[in-house]
Amino acid sequence: MDDEKLIVKDSNGKILETGDTVVLIKDLKVKGSSLNLKQGTVIKKIRLTDNDEEVDCKVEGMSIVLKTAFLKKK
Repeated sequence: MDDEKLIVKDSNGKILETGDTVVLIKDLKVKGSSLNLKQGTVIKKIRLTDNDEEVDCKVEGMSIVLKTAFLKKK
């Protein structure tokens, strides 16, 4: 299993890696917060998680997990 590398893809099928910059393709409401992320928001320095459908990132000082289906690689 050590040879298997998790492949994480954005909404267009491009491969994402830790440190990439992505753009939101849809307005999102953050659960448990009053924060609303607008379409077109640029998110820098994403971090991959153990799940191939999620990435960890910081937005406005908050650490949140976003679904890759709502992201586009910049």
